[in-house]
Amino acid sequence: MLLIISSIFLILFLLIKWYSNSTETKNSPPKLPIIGNLHQLGQFPHRSFQSLTKKYGPFMRLNFGRVPVLVISSADAAHEIMKTHDHVFANRPPKINYDILLYNFRDVSSAPYGEYWRQLRSICVLHLLSAKSVRSFRAVREEETRLMMEKIKHCSSTSLPVNLSELMATTTNDIVCRVVLGKKYSGESGKGFSKLLMDFTELLGAFVVGDYVPWLDCLTHLSGYYARAKKVAKQFDDLLEGVVEDHIDNPKGDSDEHEDFVEVLLWIQRTESLGFPIDKTVIKALLLVSEKLKSLLSFEAK
Repeated sequence: MLLIISSIFLILFLLIKWYSNSTETKNSPPKLPIIGNLHQLGQFPHRSFQSLTKKYGPFMRLNFGRVPVLVISSADAAHEIMKTHDHVFANRPPKINYDILLYNFRDVSSAPYGEYWRQLRSICVLHLLSAKSVRSFRAVREEETRLMMEKIKHCSSTSLPVNLSELMATTTNDIVCRVVLGKKYSGESGKGFSKLLMDFTELLGAFVVGDYVPWLDCLTHLSGYYARAKKVAKQFDDLLEGVVEDHIDNPKGDSDEHEDFVEVLLWIQRTESLGFPIDKTVIKALLLVSEKLKSLLSFEAK
């Protein structure tokens, strides 16, 4: 009897404690045990955030499982986060899919904030996104735009319909591939590459329950996500490995004028012009930055 009474009091104590921790506060909606506020995301999380912030204000704390999340929804609050206290929020939380698909957080978008990230960022800024680099690839953009216009003209003269969304996405794909990898991956030969890129993008943005509720990670295994992610990561790695090896076997010299981003990275590797060594894995991780950029550009074109 004493054991039963003690158990009842313990259960009541835990329920009261949970209720007191989960009751609504000024800047936080009530949460459920284990899953926190995940049930409040809905099919369109941005709309759910909008309606919640109307009630709880521009600084709102949610809990996605064990992970605390701060939702910001005003210009002043964004300025505080992204400008005044940017170094505090510079890191991204380590996610399982980033570990599998992004070479264990070695690309510039997922690398922890620190010296390594700053070096990778300087490579991208100086050799991929600088005004000089953009101007150097003008001929590529003009040639691919001319080819696109010729396709439109041909379809117009033969009264064939033109899918502008598909055409713009293909042109974007061809420009970025030539600038970064040195060749185009389009047409019949590029269907496998496009499918691989779509799978990669889908898996990178997938919800992995183990990131938020670790003891439910078995559900992710049962869904087949890990097997599929590892397969796509291996396929992408093999493709990038082939691209890098092809550039190594056919070098264009040690000039700082390069035809594509792979040549830039190999030149940095040979000369250590930035003062730190980079290996082949870092090169492939940096190439992923441009491939993710391409997927976003293609999405915008659609």
